[in-house]
Amino acid sequence: MNGAADNRFEGNGSGGLDFVVLTGFLGSGKTTLLRDFLKLPEGADTAVIVNEVGEIGLDGAILRESSAGTPIAMLSDGCICCQAGSDLAHTVDALLAVDRPGAQGPLRRIILETSGLSKPGPVLRQLASLAEHRLRVSVVATFDATCGLRPAAFEEAAAQWAAAHRIVVTKADIAAGDDGVPEGPLARARSEAEALNPLAEIVATMSRDKAVAAAFAPLARSAATPVLPRLVSAAPHPRIAVRLARPAGVLGYDALAAWLDNLAGALGDRLLRLKGLVRVAESPRPVLVQSVGTLFSPPRPFGTPQPDVPLFLVIIARDLEDGALEAIQPADLFAFSSPTRPGTVVRAGSLRSAVVEWM
Repeated sequence: MNGAADNRFEGNGSGGLDFVVLTGFLGSGKTTLLRDFLKLPEGADTAVIVNEVGEIGLDGAILRESSAGTPIAMLSDGCICCQAGSDLAHTVDALLAVDRPGAQGPLRRIILETSGLSKPGPVLRQLASLAEHRLRVSVVATFDATCGLRPAAFEEAAAQWAAAHRIVVTKADIAAGDDGVPEGPLARARSEAEALNPLAEIVATMSRDKAVAAAFAPLARSAATPVLPRLVSAAPHPRIAVRLARPAGVLGYDALAAWLDNLAGALGDRLLRLKGLVRVAESPRPVLVQSVGTLFSPPRPFGTPQPDVPLFLVIIARDLEDGALEAIQPADLFAFSSPTRPGTVVRAGSLRSAVVEWM
């Protein structure tokens, strides 16, 4: 580490660097929360590490679209909670060393957005190798008010909430319904979050701006150490599969919509998450497609009309039978990768950290 890099974080004034592990189950609003924070003045002097299941980091691309000036690094090819000897430490060193032209102050925080299938315990264990940087580590977990306690059936979600210093209730406005009355859904979400982790600070408000600002605010000095789940060797997620679907070409919007409807109908609640970019004949720009379960966000144009943008859908599903995706009609819209299991150990060196870029 060179002297200039050292000054970037030791000049913080309070000694050390804030390292926030942003966790939460699939589709609970982590990326949106982080994106909105990076737009605030409070989000200045922040670097981001994004870890996703799947070989293409769409969340990183979404952050890059709206967070100019933020150094963003990618950890891909699997969830780091299950990787032995990942290059997380090397990525942190690279972020601390990167030049920051025009920066108004030292780097004050690094936010690691984990995969929705990551357990925080093993991630925190990896940070032990970074003791020299005097990191002040905290865990922020999202709690989707529209889903409530349903994700608790997954041990990954339970571990995320149990490890949190702070739990942020997301999608409170949606849970409140069209009348916008927050008392019932918001109070219920707060109560559920408090029951999951009585030691965590709960951020539950109908004000989106207040929730975003509070999510990454410094913790009180007296904040309790998170209640970490038992640190065991990470195992694969045996019931959850990740498939990468690459479009055969430019699709018709109606054909794509029919395929998505049929996918939701065929998989039902086994469909956990879908996200990706495709080209449709009706738009000169790629179209961003996302779903949490079978609830799809309206597709929207994304990026620029450049012809070489990667096109893909990442599909995360539970108890997915062989050939299930290939049978979805209209057939032949997509070519599918072989099934992979998040957390399956990959050969040494295949977990890669992309070059840190100024976005």
